[in-house]
Amino acid sequence: MPHAAFETDRAAPAIPVHCVDTESWPALAESLAPRERRFAEAQSFSPKPGKIVVLPDEDGGIGRVLACLDPSDPFAAGRLATALPAGTYRLDPAPARAELAALAFALGSYRFRGYKSAAGEDAPRARLVVPDGVAADAVANIADAVALGRDLVNTPANDLGPDGIAAAIVDLAARHNASVSVIEGEALLERGFPMIHAVGRAASRAPRLVDLVWGASDAPKVTLVGKGVAFDTGGLDIKPSSAMLLMKKDMGGAAAAIAAAAMIMAANLPVRLRVLVPAVENSISGDSFRPGDVLASRKGLTVEIGNTDAEGRLILADALALADEETPDLLIDFATLTGAARVALGPDLPAVMTDDEALAADLARLSEAVHDPVWRLPFWKPYDKLLDSKIADVNHISGGPHAGAITAGLFLRRFVSKAKSYAHVDLFAWNPSAKPGRPEGGEVQAGRLVHALVAERYGRG
Repeated sequence: MPHAAFETDRAAPAIPVHCVDTESWPALAESLAPRERRFAEAQSFSPKPGKIVVLPDEDGGIGRVLACLDPSDPFAAGRLATALPAGTYRLDPAPARAELAALAFALGSYRFRGYKSAAGEDAPRARLVVPDGVAADAVANIADAVALGRDLVNTPANDLGPDGIAAAIVDLAARHNASVSVIEGEALLERGFPMIHAVGRAASRAPRLVDLVWGASDAPKVTLVGKGVAFDTGGLDIKPSSAMLLMKKDMGGAAAAIAAAAMIMAANLPVRLRVLVPAVENSISGDSFRPGDVLASRKGLTVEIGNTDAEGRLILADALALADEETPDLLIDFATLTGAARVALGPDLPAVMTDDEALAADLARLSEAVHDPVWRLPFWKPYDKLLDSKIADVNHISGGPHAGAITAGLFLRRFVSKAKSYAHVDLFAWNPSAKPGRPEGGEVQAGRLVHALVAERYGRG
């Protein structure tokens, strides 16, 4: 189904948006009518990135638009979605990376409306005629999947607990004829997921593990695991209030996995897709797990708890152990895991860790191609000893101030031994400020990248 930001009839009447730069501007300026040139000059238009001016026609309506888009940003066209008045527009000429420009326009038109009641919130906005050569349905499917993930991250935890995360996956499964099962509460102990249970048992909404399966059983096995912490107080190692303000986004890894799965299924890629999301709330009660506790794990390793605010890696470890049991061809986890990764790389650049050099090269290349950036950090094996425990097989934190993102990745790595190829993605899942194609708020990071990777490796069906 076409995206609301698109006009798929390429012959439809549309206002031209002239994409100008310093080279093309002189010729275009010469072609403008004198009144248009004077109007542009009055608005101080110049071919500098970010400059946009709307020129009137003879009747006072919108005649054309002059826009200088940043040539270094493939998502620059996303700014047009909110900068232009309501109407239908056409890029003239279409940018070299027209598919990314169209996607950026759709992503830039996203708004989270779950709670706004102000009049005009749903007023018509700018629409873009899909450029020639761009598959409108494919771009719309990606934009819709990103919107789904953004909506999940943006929804406050009082309305999106572990049960809400599970419901979103069940709904997605129904739309794509996938099978789904949910293991909840005490059944987690019975089925061998003690760490998921321990992290979530203090909350009023029971912890659960959601397991979606789609595609032919004999197709290549692609498994995505997403950290689904609906809200993170820090547990008994409670966070300060300032650090809790954005903790509704601590399920951003689950949102990325769900969005990537939606893209893969909508594209009908020939894989056997599995999505595992441990969904919990890290809360505080008399039943909270404690610093110094030793937990059993699905893999059989005993885990000493160094800090209850490092809960995400615990629930991921049980889910990864399950995923690993069937030897998937490709296993990727997504998690808002460490502040250390954000200190190193900032909010826009997720860290990715893998021992597979071919996978690392593919991720680096495709992240550039689809403008969904990641940056590789190492599974630096000498740091494994930082996770030593005197009373258990492993401590889940290092206890020191250094290499927090890497030691978290190394902890997870211990729970994967059979997968043919594995990568861990440590992401932020939030745009602190608006950028073209990326409104402020919840964000799906690395989801489009993984969709592109699966499409390239296993074919488009």
